[in-house]
Amino acid sequence: MRFCLILCLAFAARIAAAGESWPQFRGPDGQGHTDAVGLATKWGEGENVNWKVPIPGRGWSSPVILENRIWLTTALDDGHSLRAMCLDRTTGNVLHDVEVFTVDDPQSINAKNSYASPTSLIEGDRLWVHFGTYGTACLDSRTGKTLWTNRELQVDHKEGPGSSPILVGDLLVVHCDGIDVQYIVALDKRSGHIVWKTDRTGAKHPAPDQRKSYSTPLVIEVAGKKEIVSTGADRAYGYDVATGIELWHIEYDGFSNVPRPLFADGLVIIDTGYMKPQLWAIRPDGSGKLADSNVAWRVKNQVPANPSPVIVGQNLFMVSDQGVVTCLDVATGKERFKSRLGGNFSASPIADASHIYLFSEEGDSVVLEATDKLHEVARNKLDGRIMASPAIAGKAMFMRTDTHLYRIEQTSDAAPSTAAR
Repeated sequence: MRFCLILCLAFAARIAAAGESWPQFRGPDGQGHTDAVGLATKWGEGENVNWKVPIPGRGWSSPVILENRIWLTTALDDGHSLRAMCLDRTTGNVLHDVEVFTVDDPQSINAKNSYASPTSLIEGDRLWVHFGTYGTACLDSRTGKTLWTNRELQVDHKEGPGSSPILVGDLLVVHCDGIDVQYIVALDKRSGHIVWKTDRTGAKHPAPDQRKSYSTPLVIEVAGKKEIVSTGADRAYGYDVATGIELWHIEYDGFSNVPRPLFADGLVIIDTGYMKPQLWAIRPDGSGKLADSNVAWRVKNQVPANPSPVIVGQNLFMVSDQGVVTCLDVATGKERFKSRLGGNFSASPIADASHIYLFSEEGDSVVLEATDKLHEVARNKLDGRIMASPAIAGKAMFMRTDTHLYRIEQTSDAAPSTAAR
C-alpha cells in the first residue's frame, strides 16, 4: 500500500510539473498547447499584470521557462551584440545578462524580423541558444556560463534568422535554409559537434530569393518510429531522427515558410509559404516522393504566412497575417467559421482546453472559445508591439512585446511589482 501511495504521489508530481515548464518554441509539445487551468482571459496595463520588466535591444524569440528561470534572447547594437537574459519567474528580477556572440558585420534583415528571432531550448541545467548563421551555443541555465559554441553553420538568411532549433534525444536539430545553401543538421547537444548533415534534395529554384525558409521542425511518430517533419522551399520532408536520411518528401510551390508543422489524427499539416500560402494535410505513410493521394485536403483561403495554426480536439484554428481567424475541421479541412479580427498578426496563437489566445502586432489580444462556433471572450491591450509568441507556466502567461516582458496572471491584487517600475 505504501509503495502504491509513493507511486501515485510521484505520478501526481510529474503531472503538476508538466504545466510548470515551457521548454521550446510553441511549448512542451511544440504545437502551442498548454494544460494550464485558470489562465487570465482579461488583462491590460492596469489589470492582471503581476510584473512588467523592460527588455533591452530587439528580439522576437519566445521566452523558455524551467523551474523559476525564464530565458530569452535579444540583440543589441543593430545585431552586433547577441545576448541571452535570465529572469526570475516569481519577481521578474534579471538574474543573468550574457553576451553570447559578437558580430562584426551583421547581414541585413527584413524590417519585421530581428537578429534574435529563433527561440531557445531549456532542459535540466542546460540552455541552447541559436542565432542562425551567427552561432549556436550551450549555456549552463543556472549560472549563465557558456559551455560550448558552434559557428560552423553559415548561411545567407537574406531576411535574418528565424528557424528555432529542436531537441531529439541527444541531438540538437537546426534548419539552415538560405538563398545560398539549404540543409538540416544535427549537433551533439553535449559538445556542439556535427552528428549528421543532410542537404535538401530537389531542383533549386532559379531565383535564389525563393530558396529560403524559416520554419521549425517537428518530431512525430509514424508506425512506432520517430521522424522529423521539416518544411523548406518547395518541399516538405520526413527525416530519420538518428541518421538524417530522407524518408519522404512532397512538392509544392512556396518559400520563406515560417509556420511550424502540426501533427494530429495521423495527418501532418504544413504551410506552403509565400507568396500565396496554402495549408496541406498529408498522410506521412509513404516513402520517397509522396503521391497526390497522400494529401488528405488543401485549404487556400486566409492561410497565414507567419503565425502557426493550433489544434484543439477536432478543430484547427488559424489566423492570417491580416487578422482573419478561421476554424477548420482537422479531418476534412472543412470550414467551421471565419471572422475578421482586425490588426496584423505574426505571433503564433496558443490554446488551453477551453480557449484560443491570439496576439496582434499592434499589442491587441483576442481570446476565443475553443469550439467550432465563433465566440469572442475578451479583447485586451498592452503597450508596444507583439511579435513573439507567448509562453505559459503554472497559471501565468509570459508575454513579450518589443520593449517588455509581462507576467499576466489572474489575481485579486494585480499591482505591478517593483521590477516593473
